[in-house]
Amino acid sequence: MTQSSESAEEAVTMAPERLKAFVDAVVAIAMTLLILPLLESISDEAGTGATTWEFLVSHRGQLISFILSFLLIAMFWMEHHRQYDQVFRVTMPLVWINVAWMLTIVWLPVPTAMLGQMETDPLQALVYIGTLILTQAATLAGKLYLIRHPTLSGFTTQRLWHGAIGDIAAIALFCIALPIVAWVHEIGYFALLLLVFSTPLEKLLERLRG
Repeated sequence: MTQSSESAEEAVTMAPERLKAFVDAVVAIAMTLLILPLLESISDEAGTGATTWEFLVSHRGQLISFILSFLLIAMFWMEHHRQYDQVFRVTMPLVWINVAWMLTIVWLPVPTAMLGQMETDPLQALVYIGTLILTQAATLAGKLYLIRHPTLSGFTTQRLWHGAIGDIAAIALFCIALPIVAWVHEIGYFALLLLVFSTPLEKLLERLRG
């Protein structure tokens, strides 16, 4: 890309505060939507005479899927906050990267409801973990864009690359967890605990890059 085309690309900008406020609102709504299937289940059980304990046991899948997705969205949001904390200007390509990121966040309650109420099958695993991969990929795309346009933020290139490598490590672990969740039902979504190895994998990738 030539210098003139880069300047033209960065000419149309948005205040970062406006983008971050919009993202915060979208994330809050998505996190709230996660609880709706549980509220509907309580309404369905209200007329059956079931006790609270019986409800918690029979709907433990919904409870686990709610907590899991709630924590994952919270982690994605915290990473998004750190990523855009020192962004001074937001160009239209960066806006569309964020739109793609928000799309995955808003969609996540749908596979979460599938996870909590339906039997696990390979397609369900692909839809759920595939959504997480796309969210992480959009996060990575934002960092790579900021690396190519250093005037948009106060981050050093080294710090952005460090974050990008962390995103790559997380995507790799999601990809490893996907076939385990899909076909090793004894482990199931506990395979997402592989994310605890993100820091060691990130350090390994840093060495390979160096």
